[in-house]
Amino acid sequence: MAMLGENATEAIAFVLDLSELKRAEAQARQLQLELAHANRVTAIGQLAASISHEMKQPIAATAVNASTGLRCLELDPPNVGEARQAFDRIVRDTRRAGEVIKRIHGLVNKAPTTNEILQINEAIREVLALASSEANRNGVSVRLQLAEALPPIKGDRVQVQQVMLNLIINAIDAMSTVDDGTRELTISTAINEPGAVLVAVRDCGPGIAPENTERLFEPFYTTKASGMGMGLSICHSIVKAHGGRLWASANVPRGALFQFTLPVNPAVSA
Repeated sequence: MAMLGENATEAIAFVLDLSELKRAEAQARQLQLELAHANRVTAIGQLAASISHEMKQPIAATAVNASTGLRCLELDPPNVGEARQAFDRIVRDTRRAGEVIKRIHGLVNKAPTTNEILQINEAIREVLALASSEANRNGVSVRLQLAEALPPIKGDRVQVQQVMLNLIINAIDAMSTVDDGTRELTISTAINEPGAVLVAVRDCGPGIAPENTERLFEPFYTTKASGMGMGLSICHSIVKAHGGRLWASANVPRGALFQFTLPVNPAVSA
């Protein structure tokens, strides 16, 4: 009976230890989600000026077209055809502004992790729509080399787009310090291995010092004077959680190259 009592005590201790472990794991996952959300909000904050410019254009166009449409209706006789065209342009511009707001809301909204079927090229274009004004403001030209008919991936759209947003902002920041030469950002997609999609982000910035390459994805490690050192670490965790990998290397002849893979949706690769 004594032995039975000892076994029972050990079993209870094991259950308690297991409960504590599960609780710690849940807290770690929650902390990771909080850090990822904070990183997204910070990234959007960096784009505030560019997003404001992006919003001003359709709003200003809407005001102009509204005035045009009203003037056309005040004519005697009213120019209904011209008025209709002006109001059609208003609809187009309000939709454009609505899409910008929708993208921002999607990235800053604190929503639970989801698994959905994604087209990586579409996700990239949505992120680029937010960052394009920032690229223009820094004299950076963007070139897309997106492979056609890529199989879909399965994952969290917001998290995948967060990885892209971080890499794009980092590339723009790096090239903003270059005074001579071309400032070109190249984003490409391809299938480079069975069952995985490859995304590559190339810049023409100062590049990565060889001694920094291995530490780039460590938490709190940064080469930026104002950086927190969490962006790339979070991106690395997100890609790993999706079953892929993220790495960096030198871009030839100048700059940095960041690449990551994401598995194809199992239903497609099966």
